[in-house]
Amino acid sequence: MEARRRDDASVLLRLGGTWRLADGLPGVDEVEREVDRARPPSVTIEGSGLGAWDSALVVFVDAVLEGCRARAIPVDASGLPAEVRRLVEMAQASAAPVERTVRAPSGIERLGVRALERHGRLGAAVAFIGETALALGRFASRRARFRSQDLWLLVQQCGAEALPIVALVNFLVGIILAFVGITQLRYFGAETYVADIVGIAVVRDMAALITGVTLSGRSGGAFAAQIATMNVTQEVDALRTFGISPVEFLVVPRVLALAAMAPFLTLFADATGILGGAVVGTTMLHQPFEGYVRQTALAVAAGDVVGGLVKGATYGLLIALTATFQGMQAERTAARVGDAATQAVVTGIVSIIAACGVYQYVFFLFGW
Repeated sequence: MEARRRDDASVLLRLGGTWRLADGLPGVDEVEREVDRARPPSVTIEGSGLGAWDSALVVFVDAVLEGCRARAIPVDASGLPAEVRRLVEMAQASAAPVERTVRAPSGIERLGVRALERHGRLGAAVAFIGETALALGRFASRRARFRSQDLWLLVQQCGAEALPIVALVNFLVGIILAFVGITQLRYFGAETYVADIVGIAVVRDMAALITGVTLSGRSGGAFAAQIATMNVTQEVDALRTFGISPVEFLVVPRVLALAAMAPFLTLFADATGILGGAVVGTTMLHQPFEGYVRQTALAVAAGDVVGGLVKGATYGLLIALTATFQGMQAERTAARVGDAATQAVVTGIVSIIAACGVYQYVFFLFGW
């Protein structure tokens, strides 16, 4: 390495010989001393005499460029081999940007920033729903690319493995409804109608709603955390690199599994909720179990059961969409994995409660 002044006061840096990492990294002290002695108009790097080299040369040239950039001195590195210039450009491009202090928005400016963030979030949600709809269309035509064993594993996780918690929660809800019904009907001497109240409430709304809330906390949070982790570990990028749509490979199986299993879990929740009410009704009212079941069957119509199953399927679809969307939109940091799971659970619960209100209004208009 030779650094010398030209007639125009610019610095010429000649590099030659072998530059290998095993021989140790050369320092840039000599170059910096020459530059600091008298500020040159420019620095030229010439490497026609270079022999064998590896990353040691790239690191040295990068350090020279950084030092000259800090001193606002232009550098001409065209005399280096093309391979060296290309590697140095890659190193410069991947360098972390300098953090700058940005004034926090205040007042109406903060409101505008939040509105723009909401607008971008809404656009991303609409685009995600569109991509999912197209992917489901490809699944219907048997052109979607995903592993069938993943689908069956998700069906097992969302269905059979969720039965115990769904049964327990709905059984307790049936008990609570029966207690409340008996307490209030006792003022009118109509305790025997508790079977009607519990049966209709469970089959029409409570079984599907409680099952949806349970699935949102159990399966929705898990889906969001799984996909967010894949974002952090760049597995989603790997799928895109291989030409596989992440929506087809990750979202479609989860949407199908949860939307298909939610009605079956809702039907199971109907039975356990009615059973919980029967436990209270038969013990507090001394009513025969057969009579309680017969009275429930007379009060509950087939339309009530079908309506509850439709709600259950809708809730399952909403939970799967919100969970996978939160996972796909998660930032690539470990802290955001937990945030994605939390947002998926909260958004899923809010969406199914909102859907329940819409269903109630629509069914009321049709006299159901």
